[in-house]
Amino acid sequence: MTEDKKPSGPDLTRGVSPSEFKDGKLLGHVGEDDVLLVQTGSDVFAIEPSCSHYHGPLAEGLVVGDTIRCPWHHACFSMRTGEATRPPALSALAVWEVTRDRDKIIVARKREAPKPPSAHRSAPTGEKFVIVGGGAAGFAAAETLRREGFAGAITLLSSDGAMPVDRPNLSKDYLAGNAPEDWLPLRSEDFYQDAGIDLRLNTDVSAIDPKTRSLTLGHGDKLPFDRLLLATGAEPVKLQIPGADQPHVHTLRSVADSRAIIKAASGAKRVLVIGASFIGLEVAASLRARKLEVHVVAPEERPMQKVLGPDMGDFVRALHEENGVNFHLNDTVTTLDGTRATLKSGAVIDADLVVVGIGVKPRLALAEQAGLAIDHGVSVNDYLETSASGIFAAGDIARWPDPHSGQNIRVEHWVVAERQGQTAARNMLGKRERFDAVPFFWSQHYDVPINYVGHAESFDDIAVDGSIPDRDCLLRYRKGGRVLAIASIYRDLDSLKAELEMERSRP
Repeated sequence: MTEDKKPSGPDLTRGVSPSEFKDGKLLGHVGEDDVLLVQTGSDVFAIEPSCSHYHGPLAEGLVVGDTIRCPWHHACFSMRTGEATRPPALSALAVWEVTRDRDKIIVARKREAPKPPSAHRSAPTGEKFVIVGGGAAGFAAAETLRREGFAGAITLLSSDGAMPVDRPNLSKDYLAGNAPEDWLPLRSEDFYQDAGIDLRLNTDVSAIDPKTRSLTLGHGDKLPFDRLLLATGAEPVKLQIPGADQPHVHTLRSVADSRAIIKAASGAKRVLVIGASFIGLEVAASLRARKLEVHVVAPEERPMQKVLGPDMGDFVRALHEENGVNFHLNDTVTTLDGTRATLKSGAVIDADLVVVGIGVKPRLALAEQAGLAIDHGVSVNDYLETSASGIFAAGDIARWPDPHSGQNIRVEHWVVAERQGQTAARNMLGKRERFDAVPFFWSQHYDVPINYVGHAESFDDIAVDGSIPDRDCLLRYRKGGRVLAIASIYRDLDSLKAELEMERSRP
């Protein structure tokens, strides 16, 4: 993923002076390895300088105690051990030992890497933990159980045919043709074998019996459990118009969906994207990268206005138009007759590929069948436990008491799902850890990333710092005088600081 290049900065084996640090950081090298030195208080740490997620530059990140946070997607690492302590990063970073010789700081020996989750297990126990759902939350929970030393049986049931993957990539680089498919899996097949995780793909669950502590699988077999995590995720909302069931009409949620769109795009000339959602516009950008003509039809006046506000909505539209996307707003598709789409306005668009991105809905059927409390999602407490003892929920289906907004909320963010999966796993082990992470997501449009921290279902006003058109801004979404959320473009450090401030200041 990186080209051969010469190591950066000074040779740290020869020692450097503290005066060479800038804002507590210094990039150097040990042999062929780039190393980031970080001074915080009386401690100096030496760590691999690129995030293990998408290789964000940690030198531009935020130091909090003995941890460092990635400026791109807010992953967090322990600088003492290198371990990834918060998603979306999952893999540890290399760390080096630091010594002092008078006024010199010297780095020489790389420390032993943290042990993989499989190595933490003690003698096997008879406990059976089952996870339903092979997405972000389900995978993170399974991995965390082993990382925390759980030695019982872990069964991960997924209705998908692919191993757990980095889903955000399906609408971004992979769909655009900039990332190979072997980047997608979160872990290799060997990981599940080595960690003793029984991953069952193409497996449906038809019923849960909280009293007998058992699941009924799609083919009728029973599966007992001591603890259960529901992480069934969400599914695309289907278009309810004549012609929506044609083979050239697609939604995007799985690897198979993305593959199908890529295959269809290879022989297409004009694409119709129905819906100006984040997923819809990411698909539009990715298919423009494949040189297809793209038309977007959506009922709103501006794309993303409800979430990001009018000024950012205008910017997003202008950005896509600069890259050749044609918008048909304040309009809807009423029929699809072959390749011909007729709009409510009377306009007609001929498109040989249609992608529908009009939102998703949580998969709640299993939770409802089991009699769990439902409130626009599966209701969980501070510990992500449902109304049934020993049954937890995480990810897109979970509606939890958010300490930052003071409301019960449900969000459909990849990073939130991963973090909830980790917390749910620890609580399945009896840790009693409250889920209080600040929601975070990012969206990529061509070369412009938009980061969003917090959660604002509605807002009174938006304070803009910087310039949205110049792609250098931070927006504060306020309600009742309180900042509920922050959106930013190329204000990565400010975004990290806003997240930290929200973590430290609760109502």
